[in-house]
Amino acid sequence: MRRAILTMSGCLVVAVIAVGAARGQEKPVVEVYKSSTCGCCSKWVAHLEEHGFTVKAVDVPNINRVKEIVGVPEGVTSCHTAIVDGYVIEGHVPAEDVRRLLANRPPIAGLAVPGMPFGSPGMEGPNPEPYDVIGFDEDGELTRFASH
Repeated sequence: MRRAILTMSGCLVVAVIAVGAARGQEKPVVEVYKSSTCGCCSKWVAHLEEHGFTVKAVDVPNINRVKEIVGVPEGVTSCHTAIVDGYVIEGHVPAEDVRRLLANRPPIAGLAVPGMPFGSPGMEGPNPEPYDVIGFDEDGELTRFASH
């Protein structure tokens, strides 16, 4: 009887750990590929972390090669590239848009904020400018995902 209770207790602990791990999967890690010398990239990483994302920042010697490998269309590039749950995130995309992307899972390859517009996360400062978040698919087709 004692052995049965201990076995059942052990199974319960394993089940609780498994449920906790499954819940942890709801928050995928954002892998950010950036130059080691780019300050605004680090600020964007901090923006994501402040909004509850777990971020793994990776300094790379050739960020353009990363963009080429993951399929960022030429017209929407920026200073850093991220991967989260199978999607590509290019540039200063707001955390709220990344969260909406992951919640709705549209059939696109990723999101981009072309260039480095003032007022986007990581590019805060005086005189913010309006900017769009662009969705792109694997064929390079572009659509507006959000406007800020």
